[in-house]
Amino acid sequence: MILRFLLYGLIFYLLFKLVFNFIIPLFKTTKQIRQQFKDVRSRMQDQMNEQYNQQAPFQEGPRPQKVDKEDYIEFEEIKEK
Repeated sequence: MILRFLLYGLIFYLLFKLVFNFIIPLFKTTKQIRQQFKDVRSRMQDQMNEQYNQQAPFQEGPRPQKVDKEDYIEFEEIKEK
């Protein structure tokens, strides 16, 4: 009877140590790391948006004039000497 009580006590103690010294700290650490990754990703996204917004907007220059087809030489017309 006492041996069974000691065995249950030992099992309870080991489970208690496992939960409070391993599982809960692991959970907290995982949560903290995920939050840090989320913060870094958010900061990177903000920086990319700032860079995109700071770039000069596309300015249209003068459009090239249309070229007549007569200005081009067909491939068949080129002859080697």
